Formats: sequence, structure tokens, C-alpha cells
Amino acid sequence: MIKTLKPFLFSKFLYGLVRVMSLSSERALISYLNIAEKATTREHYKRAIRSIREMWRNGHPSLKVAMKVLKNTSPGHKKQIIRCFIINQLLVGSTKRKAFSESAGGFYPPGLLVISPSMKCNLNCFGCYAGMYKKDEDLPYEVLDRVLNEAKEMGVHFVVVSGGEPFFRKDLLTLFEKHSDMAFHVFTHGGLLDEKLVARLADLGNILPAISVEGFREETDRRRGEGHYERVVRAMKLLKEAGILFGYSATMTKQNAGIMVSDEFVDHWMEKGCTVGWYFLYTPVGREPNWDLVPTPAQRDLLRSRVAHFRTTKEMLFGDFWNDGPVVGGCIAGGRKYFHINSKGDVEPCVFCHFALHNIKNVSLREAVTSPLFKKIQDYQKANDNLLRPCMIIDQPHVYRDVCKMPGVYFTHQGAGNIVDQFSAEIDEYAVAYGELAEKAWDELSAKKE
Repeated sequence: MIKTLKPFLFSKFLYGLVRVMSLSSERALISYLNIAEKATTREHYKRAIRSIREMWRNGHPSLKVAMKVLKNTSPGHKKQIIRCFIINQLLVGSTKRKAFSESAGGFYPPGLLVISPSMKCNLNCFGCYAGMYKKDEDLPYEVLDRVLNEAKEMGVHFVVVSGGEPFFRKDLLTLFEKHSDMAFHVFTHGGLLDEKLVARLADLGNILPAISVEGFREETDRRRGEGHYERVVRAMKLLKEAGILFGYSATMTKQNAGIMVSDEFVDHWMEKGCTVGWYFLYTPVGREPNWDLVPTPAQRDLLRSRVAHFRTTKEMLFGDFWNDGPVVGGCIAGGRKYFHINSKGDVEPCVFCHFALHNIKNVSLREAVTSPLFKKIQDYQKANDNLLRPCMIIDQPHVYRDVCKMPGVYFTHQGAGNIVDQFSAEIDEYAVAYGELAEKAWDELSAKKE
């Protein structure tokens, strides 16, 4: 009874505190971190809170992000964020994850999972990483429901939803409603976000959309079809008016690299209401893989430095999937911090690694995340001493090729093996060239810490 009451009472306290904070000044918001530090008993959370407080005192723009979230987000949405992410994922979930690790021989479960309920999509974007999965195989609702229940038992209350276009699944919102104690970060092309759907998202409160963009109007329409830019802008307007947190998801290619790292690009989407900006590199997997679209090592290194610049100058939060190794301790794939379940149920190490050892229809989530495949990947991750070179596809290709040969491992769609067979020479050359840049950057980062 006491264990049940403690999160409930703490959540009630947080709801009240957030209401007060919404009316507060930046100075008062900094002072509230003192309460937060005293409210948690976990030392790593205390260190994180102290670090944030120091950043805010020094004028870091994330303070203004926090103020915008508090003032512009709807009350119901804020309440669900507190319940699902702060209480369930960070506090209750971390206790569950620790208990799981003790019962699983020291294997600490990932903090999140990515799941693609369907690969159906009304667009035909060139270079789509998911473009070669079959479109007529959706994960049954019963399997999705079971996976989410098992995830919560492990302490995972944060799920990223991808595809395909997730909102083509008419029963997806029913799933989100049933699992109202979880937070869902949905990556969508945005074209289906009309008034009715946005109103439903606002009512549920536990969904944060990330909308794909390729640049401005010209670049977005070139890849996603004529008129799609306007649909994205309209969707963002509806989300902003409804008080729903949302962000953009940007894939850097060799062609749009200059736009992606520009202040104008970030300012444009920030003006539309984005709170988060996600950056990914085009990877030659999926539909018609094309090495000529892969950003050069110099472009990737420029993205790394520019995202670091954005974090200190823009009133947004940023995630750089390939370059944030120093932030998250290296590669997060293979169940170390995340993994992917595709629409057929194949349990893949990463959304860009299209191979698997297990299908979730035949095994429990526990068996899937503690698989020999994931354990071998994590062993390799521990041996990497430069966290700016984390990826087993393009930074450590020997790892990718080795784990693909493990007994029982299979590619999850036709053509998925091309990244090993067709592009091995280009990847090896890329790994060496980027490695030189990454070693120099890593030495500079290490020197700053000393």
C-alpha cells in the first residue's frame, strides 16, 4: 500500500508544483530545482539536477525551453508527461529496471524500445530506410498489447513508434489509451494530422509527435511529394494551438547537408512550434539504397559541431542519433539502451540494422532483449574507446559483419544484406575517413574534461 501511495502522492505534489511553476519567473524555476534535488534519493538524479541548475544559472537556452513548455503546453498534456515520463519512466521505472537486472544476471534493460506497428504509408520517399519491408504485415493488436505490458514489467514506460506511417493504424490510439501510463514518441510524416486526430491526441495527452522534414518547402516536397510541406506546416499549427509538444525529424543527405546545419533551418521550424529537433544520417538500407546520398565524413563532422552550437544558442532540445555517443555512452543499439521491433515482429538491434535472431510473436520480451545476439553486440560496444565512432554499420563495420553471421541470425527483408555485400568497400573507406576526424574531435573533447 505504501509503495503504491508514494508515487501517487509524489505525482500529486508535482502536478501542483508544475501549476505554480507555469506562472513563475526563470529565477523561480531555478530555485525549484532545489526541491527536485531533495525529492529524489537517487544520486545520479541528484547529479543531473545539479548539472541542469548550473547550466540554467549560466544562461543556457534550455531554461527558456522549460519556460515555454510550462507556459504553452496544455494542462492535460503536462499532467500526462509528469505521470508517464517523470514518475513512471524515470522514478518508478528505474527501480523496476534495477530489479530486472538483478533477476536477469546483471542485464540492465533498455530505457526505451522502438516499435513499428505497420509499414503502410501513402508516400513513396526515395531512400526510405523502411521502404523494403512488406506493407501487408501489421503486428496484431494483441501482440502490441502484450509487448507493452511486458515492457512495463521491465520498467520501460517510454516507447518510440515508427513505421511506415504509424497513424494509418486505426487501432493505435486505442492502444495509447489503454496504456495511458506510458509515453509515446511517434515519428510521423504529419500528413494525417488533421483537426480530428490532433483533438484526440490532445485528449489522450501521452503522445509527442516528431514530424519528418527534409529542409524547407522545396526539399520536403522533392522527397515527400508536391504539397507535403504545406501539410506539415498545417499539422504543426494544429499541434501548437492544441498545446501538444512536438518536434521535427530531419534526415541529412549529401544534398541537403548545408541546409540541415543552418541557423535558418532550425529557426524556421522553431517558429512553427517545434520543441525538439532530431537529426539522422541517411543510411543505404531500405528502398533503392544509394551511396551517393550518404553524407560525407566532413558533413557528418559538421553536423556534430553545429548541433553542439545549436544546444547553446537555440531555445530547443536536440538529438543527434549518430554523433551523440559521448552523451549516451556510445552505441545505444542491441538492447543497451534501445532496440526495434518491426511490423513482422522481428526484434532488430536498431531501426537501421535489418537483421534479427528472434521474432516477438514467438518469444517473450525478456528473452528477446537478453538474446545472444544482443549480448554479443554489447560486448563489442564495451570495447569501443571512441564514443564518436559508435555505429556498427558505418563506424565499426567489422562488428556488423560478424554478428550477422551468428547462428540463427537472419535478414528481415529482401535486399537487407546489401549493406554488407554491395557497399562494403564504400563503408570501409568511409569508416577510415571519418575515423580520422572523429579521433581528432575525441582528443579535443577529452582535453576539455581534463
